[in-house]
Amino acid sequence: MRIGIDYTTAAQEGAGIGRFTRELVAALLAEGPQHEYVFLAPRGSRPPFVVASCPQARWAALPVSARAAAVFWQRARLPVPVEWFTGPLDIFHATDYVLPPLRAAQGVVTIHDLSFLRHPEYAEPSLARYLLGAVPRALERARLVLADSEFTKEELVTCLGLPPERVAVVYGGVSDAFHPVEDPETRADLQRRYQLPKDYLLTVCRLEPRKNLPGVLRAYRVLLDRGVTVMPLAIGGSRGWGYGPIFQTVADLGLERHVRFLGYVPEQDLPPLLSGAAAFLYPSFYEGFGLPPLEAMACGTPVVASNVASLPEVLGDAALLVAPADTEGIADAISRLVRDAGLRERLRQQGLARARRFSWAAAARQLLAAYQQAGAPAALATSR
Repeated sequence: MRIGIDYTTAAQEGAGIGRFTRELVAALLAEGPQHEYVFLAPRGSRPPFVVASCPQARWAALPVSARAAAVFWQRARLPVPVEWFTGPLDIFHATDYVLPPLRAAQGVVTIHDLSFLRHPEYAEPSLARYLLGAVPRALERARLVLADSEFTKEELVTCLGLPPERVAVVYGGVSDAFHPVEDPETRADLQRRYQLPKDYLLTVCRLEPRKNLPGVLRAYRVLLDRGVTVMPLAIGGSRGWGYGPIFQTVADLGLERHVRFLGYVPEQDLPPLLSGAAAFLYPSFYEGFGLPPLEAMACGTPVVASNVASLPEVLGDAALLVAPADTEGIADAISRLVRDAGLRERLRQQGLARARRFSWAAAARQLLAAYQQAGAPAALATSR
């Protein structure tokens, strides 16, 4: 088949959906060399080495920016088919919620989560309004919809009425780069560059309301008020929308000496940063998959995460799961990890085993099966 893939987020976003897409594409090219691929990206984007060096891959640049493309395809709804830029396709895979007009290709669209619908209070308002209009149109026209988890698939079925047979699950994976980093010089160099102590708690995420960082900070304050000796908290990640209350909470709780904001952490620094943490904290309010805690597990770091949305499905019994709104519960989980060496070791071993169940090669094979399903002449005709 000749498969077009929207590479916009992969070209423009360092973390989140961008990294998810980059990892999946790299594995896809290795696992599916029998197909031809055309990667579509906005003006000014350059093909990564994994695409440029692949004989069955071609790069197609839009003549406009990603923002302009969204305006004329999704807001103005101009009927300009994507094949004008890619050439003829059997399948076009929209990797980030919205599907452009197609001439003859079968449409596949990835819906990473439904936070904009289920929890609009945690979504940037203008983006939520945009997705509330664009996503239903994409779902109506797509031959097949991809979800990052069974949880998200169920959300698509129950909230938006999609037939289950029109939704396929493609899990995320863990790169081989994520493993326990034991080398003391590497760990010491990272601690020096980020000005971290030898022992620290860690969370890595985009700084936005959905990630529940004020809840983490309030739990940390509870521990201090109980007289628990607790190591400093490091928070990595770039600033998203609505990040102001996070810094305000630090000030209100008097945690300036206890909390260090690291900013965006490059991919190459994540394995040693995760490996050096005593615990990884991720009590998010809502996740469609939840890659960071799984990567922490792959690095041998015990995890405290929330017991809602997709996280129980992904993390299983290899993490301490708590209600994200339960400040005392988050504090209790952190306290248990800090005090109980046996629990830390048990979660370390269980986490390593759990992370091995998720690989990008397996994800690529799931994706290839989905492409075959979408490309079958009449496989889904009765489900629409």
